[in-house]
Amino acid sequence: MCGIVGYVGDKNCVPIIIEGLKRLEYRGYDSAGIAVLNNGNSIILKNKGKVSFLEKSVEQAGLSAHIGIGHTRWATHGIPNELNAHPHCNTDQSLMLIHNGIIENYQVLKTMLKKSGIKFLSDTDSEVIPHLIDSFLKKGHDLFEAVRFALNEVEGTYGIAVIYTKEPNKIVCAKKGSPLVIGIGENGHYIASDVNALIAHTKQVVYLEDGEIAEIFADRFSAKTIEDEDIQKEIIELTMSLDEIDRGGYQTFMLKEIMEQPESVRNSMRGRLIFEEGTAKLGGLESVLDRLSHSKRIIISACGTSWHAGLVGEYMFEQFLRIPTEVEYASELRYRNPIINEGDTIFFISQSGETADTLAAMKEAKRKGALCLAICNVVGSSIARESDGGVYIHAGPEIGVASTKAFTGQLTVLALITILLARRKDMSLADGKALYNEFIQIPEKIQKILSLNEKIETIAEEFKDSKNFLYLGRGYNFPVALEGALKLKEISYIHAEGYPAAEMKHGPIALVDENMPVVFIAPKDSTYDKIISNIEEIKARKGRIIAIASEHDTEIDKLVDFTIKIPDTIRMLMPILTVVPLQLLAYHIAMKKGLNVDQPRNLAKSVTVE
Repeated sequence: MCGIVGYVGDKNCVPIIIEGLKRLEYRGYDSAGIAVLNNGNSIILKNKGKVSFLEKSVEQAGLSAHIGIGHTRWATHGIPNELNAHPHCNTDQSLMLIHNGIIENYQVLKTMLKKSGIKFLSDTDSEVIPHLIDSFLKKGHDLFEAVRFALNEVEGTYGIAVIYTKEPNKIVCAKKGSPLVIGIGENGHYIASDVNALIAHTKQVVYLEDGEIAEIFADRFSAKTIEDEDIQKEIIELTMSLDEIDRGGYQTFMLKEIMEQPESVRNSMRGRLIFEEGTAKLGGLESVLDRLSHSKRIIISACGTSWHAGLVGEYMFEQFLRIPTEVEYASELRYRNPIINEGDTIFFISQSGETADTLAAMKEAKRKGALCLAICNVVGSSIARESDGGVYIHAGPEIGVASTKAFTGQLTVLALITILLARRKDMSLADGKALYNEFIQIPEKIQKILSLNEKIETIAEEFKDSKNFLYLGRGYNFPVALEGALKLKEISYIHAEGYPAAEMKHGPIALVDENMPVVFIAPKDSTYDKIISNIEEIKARKGRIIAIASEHDTEIDKLVDFTIKIPDTIRMLMPILTVVPLQLLAYHIAMKKGLNVDQPRNLAKSVTVE
């Protein structure tokens, strides 16, 4: 959500910024803008809608410069329009700023600035910042100091970048609660809110931490805290390639990422399973393993799809570790003053590692003395850096807004953590080796499910015009029902709900008629007979039934309208398989409705505001 790109150096900054903004489109946005400095003059172009519209404006204007900043905005304060789009500026347009985050005390600041004669053009909270900085410039401070003083007046979150006509050779940027990274080039330096915007130009980056401010020139940079303390930043070498963030011949990123799951799950477990010992080795947990093993309680905190992964993790931990486990929405954990003790461990799950609610919940939990561990996909992300330890899922960049391969990667990592801790407790070597044998078959089984793509597309044709869906599952597959419903909602805009199958009788069954599709997740496990009874109840009310079933189950074919047969595995790993056909079903329904599955309306990939 919201993208920042900037450049200062020998090259024309305009194509660099436009390309970078395009690479951040997946994060979700509703308007875009660019500001450059050229021969002492400032130029701002911005518009509602896609970056492609901005690109046309730039081409028509013949824009060229060696320093500039660009932004994609996801509306928080003020509707999507040109006035509310970034960059924002001071009164004489000598200072231009882009901002990710939310300024919580903007009304107080705005009132104060209005009293000094400032007129505001937008409805945003962001516009107060350039005017506030300008007030310190007028007191004789240089740009760096003016930004630093201004930020000490600000409450909330921010990732900002600022350029100034009177100091035209530098960008000043700062971070608090919203990601910002500096790219180190040979003849220029870059800034961005996501390394995806930089990877075409450099693999050397510096991550800013909360409360840090940097001054970036073409050939160097320096950083301080906003309290004016000098700091030395470490340069990190990125390992991802440009190919990883391209579509690779697929029509959409979402389909590419669904189809990548055999390999992404394999990468999540690569080098981590040890057959001889029937266990797993997770380097990011080694330093905290004793404390983790003796936890009195585990909490899993996350948002959205990651929260669904946490629900599956709860089943795993309680079945195999016998440790009481709770799953909390990160947005609720922080604000309800939870009872957290020093003997507790909290896993924070986030694909991006930048989810604002999850990061804030982690900071609160650390303050209360809990062991805070991260399960993330993005290396070097804020949650990964803030944690006491953790595990990367190594799924590779996920560009599609609706998470697919990150979810199966999260489930894989949760299962690896389970086997690691279970073997330290009372799981036998034989049982550990049996789990190993099930683990290593999962990628091949996912591949087998993906071969059903055409069949699932045919089923999607049947239901593309439906207005509502129910998804039902039991045990480990109840969270999969939630995730299947979420995928459909996210990309097809069809109302869908997931429930434990037994709860259907406690209300949702009132919705069932001949127009209601009901998806049952019904593998042959210990709950199978109960699921069959629930199917009978839906059938008696003329509901149209799609079943995700075990590949050798012929009994279920007589009861349902459509079946998608998948390979068997043990209960704890079954969600990694059962979710895949639900991803494909949602994908094909959305595509048949003519919708943009990679950038669904109103959604953002990385939710960096609370």
